[in-house]
Amino acid sequence: MPWSTPFDDPIGLRGGAKLRTLQEAADFIMKLPEAEQQEPRWQSAIEMLINAAETGGGWLMFARVGMLRALNADRRQG
Repeated sequence: MPWSTPFDDPIGLRGGAKLRTLQEAADFIMKLPEAEQQEPRWQSAIEMLINAAETGGGWLMFARVGMLRALNADRRQG
């Protein structure tokens, strides 16, 4: 599955931007500070993105869920 594969539903970010593809989600993570990228929530999201790109199938849904969980972790803890 190419990195340009879109999610079934875009992932909304604070401020109104949206992540529409696997590549956009990966790029978003790569722009985070290195220490934040190493947090388990982001490492899990990265793993799911890679699995989706390499194998496809249901991994696309897992990648979307992984991104949503990582993005919303602060809200759950607060």
